[in-house]
Amino acid sequence: MDKNDISRIIEMAWEDRTPFDAIKTQFGLNEDDVKKLMRKNMKSSSYRSWRKRVYGRKTKHLGKRDFLIGRHKSSDQNKL
Repeated sequence: MDKNDISRIIEMAWEDRTPFDAIKTQFGLNEDDVKKLMRKNMKSSSYRSWRKRVYGRKTKHLGKRDFLIGRHKSSDQNKL
């Protein structure tokens, strides 16, 4: 995986309304793989902050969402 892909995955992981399923569809990484990538490529304090933010968040898991499409989508997400 090149630097641009890693950067995009990190960006998508930080976005509140981008589910892990979208990352899996686009890059083939499941939630655990994303966590490993984030841990490897971020400062430990940033990783802990991200995990705290994402833990249990309904918008990061399609099965827990109460909506199908969010209001805020980047132009890259429209390609899914």
